[in-house]
Amino acid sequence: MRRLLATAGAIGTALAPAVAHSAQPVDWQMRFQPAATDIMRQIEWFEEYTLWFIIPITLLVLVLLAWVIIKYRASANPTPSRTSHNTLIEVIWTVGPVVVLLFIAVPSFQLLTAQYTPPEEAELTIKATGNQWNWDYEYQVEEPLSFNAALLTDADRAAAGKEDRAVYPRLLAVDNEVVVPVNTMVRVLVTAADVLHAFAMPAFGIKTDAVPGRINEVWFNATKEGLYYGQCSELCGKDHAFMPIAIRVVNEDQYATWLAAARTDLSGANKALMAAIDGAATVAVAGN
Repeated sequence: MRRLLATAGAIGTALAPAVAHSAQPVDWQMRFQPAATDIMRQIEWFEEYTLWFIIPITLLVLVLLAWVIIKYRASANPTPSRTSHNTLIEVIWTVGPVVVLLFIAVPSFQLLTAQYTPPEEAELTIKATGNQWNWDYEYQVEEPLSFNAALLTDADRAAAGKEDRAVYPRLLAVDNEVVVPVNTMVRVLVTAADVLHAFAMPAFGIKTDAVPGRINEVWFNATKEGLYYGQCSELCGKDHAFMPIAIRVVNEDQYATWLAAARTDLSGANKALMAAIDGAATVAVAGN
């Protein structure tokens, strides 16, 4: 029994970062990051749905091209046909694409409508302002909280307690993550202070331009706790590739504790939150 408990504890410790972390790019990734919102799950469904049209059409075109190249090459067909048109074929290649486009357009418009129509009023509003090359965040709550989030440098990893590169990857980890509660409607007001930027979080299915002098709005409702990574997705200068976005989704109690502490000690609040999450993940995996 003692050996079993020790093994469980070791597994829990080893897997704790994986539990705490939820979505980030991986090498040779061919599909989307794991979805953390209902909208992203709808996007995944729509992508799979369109493949049922794209793949057969692509194969059909390849077969027709090969058939024409082989059958009607000069050596096999020295006297080319002088046929000018074929009514049946012209009807098929006109009606067929129209039908296919209708099958794609209807769910596409439904998805766009869902993306731009929040199902309920936002419980939390955060303003994100893009700078060259970092983000300013402002929590629009009763006692506002503002902070800057920039790329975490290797020299600052130890002080921030973020030396584990599996959880805090190079070029994606930031010094201060955005923290939001799980299962909460969050509105993000996006703008820029200098040039065009873009606020994108793949696991949430959101992306919008950050335009100086203009405020764009996106929303999300994350249904899974974890740490999610995105990036600026609009070319904005020499350090465009070094402008990550990190959002940590936690339970309501953890969020309330972090928010209260962050107003006076942001760094201390972040470390306390990380310790609470890592401890909870270890216990959960170990089955204690």
